[in-house]
Amino acid sequence: MAAYAGVSEATVSRVLHDKPGVAQATRDTVLTALDVFGFPRPRPVRGERARLVGLVLPDLSNPVFPAFADVIAVSLVQRGLIPVLCTRTSDGVSEAHYVQMLLRSQVGGIVFVGGSFADAGPEQVRQLTERKLPMVLINAADENLGVPQVSIDDAAAVRDAVRHLTGLGHERIGLILGPWGHQPSMRKLTGFQGGDAELVEHTVFSVEGGRAAAGRLLDREVTGIVCASDALALGAVRAVRRKGLRVPADVSVIGFDDSAFMGVTDPPLTTMRQPVREMAAAAVSSLLAQLDGRLLVTDEITFDAELVVRGSCSPVQIK
Repeated sequence: MAAYAGVSEATVSRVLHDKPGVAQATRDTVLTALDVFGFPRPRPVRGERARLVGLVLPDLSNPVFPAFADVIAVSLVQRGLIPVLCTRTSDGVSEAHYVQMLLRSQVGGIVFVGGSFADAGPEQVRQLTERKLPMVLINAADENLGVPQVSIDDAAAVRDAVRHLTGLGHERIGLILGPWGHQPSMRKLTGFQGGDAELVEHTVFSVEGGRAAAGRLLDREVTGIVCASDALALGAVRAVRRKGLRVPADVSVIGFDDSAFMGVTDPPLTTMRQPVREMAAAAVSSLLAQLDGRLLVTDEITFDAELVVRGSCSPVQIK
């Protein structure tokens, strides 16, 4: 640990025993090393928050989550903070487990991306609230009143996507969303007002989920499909081809996020781009304001998505 902190073992000992004669910067470095290696802080400073910041993601399979994590992590490191990546795993490591771990480490703050601190469980929520731990949520999965949030304007994004398809002559437009109750999906649903409610499908966020949902929509003879993620859109493209149809000649497809490599898929995917860098910067700025003890602003910061037109959409074919 001394080597990690770049100090002598004697200096570590002085910090551990709360002895004088250690510069504040050196003391902070040693305390951070203790946090990183999982050792308890000296009793006099156990109540102090560490320079660690938890970065909690639902998963790493959706490319937009690693994109947010990369930008946020770089920004935190540039400000002398250490990001701790926490993501749910297939073997059952939950958000509650990570939050409990972060609390034990006296973490300085937490950024939730695409999740919800409410998902962590009632006991963890109670502790987070009691400690007044600095938190920011990006595209939160649930309602989280009183917590700073950064979000995309989901409803407006769906309206823009539908407007693009109607401008190409499409009238039967389907919508594929995430699970019922998922807050960003419910917001997207409000943007579909005026669309046919029978042409809305809810599914899990995956390529396979998109394929299954799109298959049901194709049975209802849609000619355009708007999806709540790029993964769902790629599944929709697969479903179209399994029906013996073509994208975009027979069915146009629009994704959401503009994840990595969407410009080189077959065909290149038209999608609603999230301004990841700008949203991440707003989240970090909010977190830093809380860490500095400045006024907590709980109003939601909303960003507009940008329609990126590529090759997966075309004018409706007259049959």
